[in-house]
Amino acid sequence: MHVGFLGLGVMGTPMALRFAHAGTPLLVWNRTPARAEPLRAAGAEVAADSAEVFARTEVAFLMLADEVAVDAVLARGTADFAGRVRGRTVVHMGTTSPEYSRALAADVHAAGGRYVEAPVSGSRVPAQQGQLVAMLAGDEDAVAAVRPLLAPLCRETFTCGPAPGALLMKLAVNLFLITQVTGLTEAFHFADRQGLDRGLFLDVLDAGPMASAVSRMKAPKLLHGDFAVQAAALDVLKNNRLIAESARAARLASPLLDTCHALFEETVELGHGDADMVAVLHALEARTAGARP
Repeated sequence: MHVGFLGLGVMGTPMALRFAHAGTPLLVWNRTPARAEPLRAAGAEVAADSAEVFARTEVAFLMLADEVAVDAVLARGTADFAGRVRGRTVVHMGTTSPEYSRALAADVHAAGGRYVEAPVSGSRVPAQQGQLVAMLAGDEDAVAAVRPLLAPLCRETFTCGPAPGALLMKLAVNLFLITQVTGLTEAFHFADRQGLDRGLFLDVLDAGPMASAVSRMKAPKLLHGDFAVQAAALDVLKNNRLIAESARAARLASPLLDTCHALFEETVELGHGDADMVAVLHALEARTAGARP
């Protein structure tokens, strides 16, 4: 049985390659055809269009940029939607609003398909290493069928009840990630502007109780001015907005998130949206440069 995979971006490409290298019979598609060539070289088949993926597979993984892209690939809102999802399992791995996912699940079920949320925690490097953490939600039988398929991609998988439980869990995890990396970057900026040895600062941090897998991945990037993307600032801003919207809908305070939201908006406005999230350093530097004595 072929597994379908649609969306070969920063995260989708290494995830699909993990499937291919594990020997999973794989049929892939991407809006920009050239991005599928590494998958072809790894032994995957490349579909001519997204419709072919649904015609030839029983399980289709979607790692797409946003809600508009998901709707387009599924032909949602058109007469073709039912034909694409009927009798198949749609696995939504991207990060969208929980409300959108709840409505999509209802539409897939009404058309005779099965639906699973499977957002992941982790950036490009963990995706390359098969060290992602997946959160799954949906019908129990569909989740049970999808979970073992994720073994080449994930070191852990967690079941989060019915949809949109997995996306809400992902947003909660991302709230901590965003504030953590922003805090690390601000601390690095403080140490640098106070004239401290930046490498020594990071050594002290790494030896203490605040060290984490995230700090050990992001701190060297700050030290060397390496803004090559692992998790793009523009994507972080999108996630920040989704979390803020969910917080407002539930009448929850989110003061740290709101501060990060402003900083990532400034980072994108400064032209660093395609850089790694540690590029929030540029927003901090711009604020420092404009600060009054």
